[in-house]
Amino acid sequence: QYVDGYQENIFGFVNTINTVEGGTHISGFKTALTRAINDYATKKGLLKNSDKLTGDDVREGLTAIVSIRIKNPQFEGQTKTKLGNSEIKGYVDSVSSIALTEFFEENPDVANKIANKCLSAAKAREAARKARDLVRRKTVVGFSGLPGKLADCSSKKFETTELYIVEGDSAGGSAKMARDKEFQAILPLKGKPLNVEKAMPVKVLGNEEIVNLITAIGAGIKDNFDIKKLRYAKVIIMTDADVDGQHIRTLLLTFFYRYVPELIENGNIYVAVSPLYRVRWKGKDWYVYSDEELEKDLKKAGGNPEVQRFKGLGEMNPDQLWETTMDPKRRILKKITVEDAVRADEVFTMLMGDAVGPRRKFIELNANIAELDI
Repeated sequence: QYVDGYQENIFGFVNTINTVEGGTHISGFKTALTRAINDYATKKGLLKNSDKLTGDDVREGLTAIVSIRIKNPQFEGQTKTKLGNSEIKGYVDSVSSIALTEFFEENPDVANKIANKCLSAAKAREAARKARDLVRRKTVVGFSGLPGKLADCSSKKFETTELYIVEGDSAGGSAKMARDKEFQAILPLKGKPLNVEKAMPVKVLGNEEIVNLITAIGAGIKDNFDIKKLRYAKVIIMTDADVDGQHIRTLLLTFFYRYVPELIENGNIYVAVSPLYRVRWKGKDWYVYSDEELEKDLKKAGGNPEVQRFKGLGEMNPDQLWETTMDPKRRILKKITVEDAVRADEVFTMLMGDAVGPRRKFIELNANIAELDI
């Protein structure tokens, strides 16, 4: 089954055992699918000259289940969930090729839609390659290869370095004055980041803010990702503590999850927790990070303390921003992890994808616990 999205989901089973690491039955199916679609597209004149669709092209947006039953299965891999029987690849390839070829011939309307979707994926792949080459050329020919808005740190000790991703020039200016230049770098982003869940790869890699982010981090994306080239030990998202800030944070996390999930798995992505209020009472100041915490503190204080609401990071002076959000000795950082990749994928797709129904249901079920800035 193909959908309009870009994610590939192939699930394999051998004697009802979920082969989460794949195996020869999955390899056979992938080979047959790629060949069958290439043959059909060539026969119908959809491919020019000697062009060929790749496996990634034909599997973009595909969900498939490959379930087989065999005697004496041989499982490999760390978790023993990868099929190793070499003869199975040929069997599945043969059966799948015959079935797919017959289906395409008998259902030309469906076959044409599938072929055209795969051709669009191939065009996007080529455009994305050119965009990646452009990023590499910028790194090679530029003065430093780094975005102009990046205020880099001076430390050469990788394990101490931090990159703060900040929304807007106002907050970026405050962060640049507040930071410790020795180990903290600041990258301000203009406006809300691109929603990569709805955008084709070519559009993502053509977006200036995304390119700046990729270049600043330095490790590349997807197939070109190299953790050894990572420029900062911590990549910290620092946004306002309001609804817009949460939206920007979600958009950035969507980008990291889709394009550089290794950074999440490796524990490099963090979210800075900024305060909502400053409370002043009897000559003392303290900072509050939620409405519930404020209510409790006001009850404890009694009297009539002075309360200042921070609408954004740009409203804080550099000393306040350092003290509350950037000082390693006092700040609160949340490390982003992916404990259940399947569940995380479902949530990101539901919240950021094109399907309105699931998102509306989620909002209706959770509206009573949402923090609304009205």
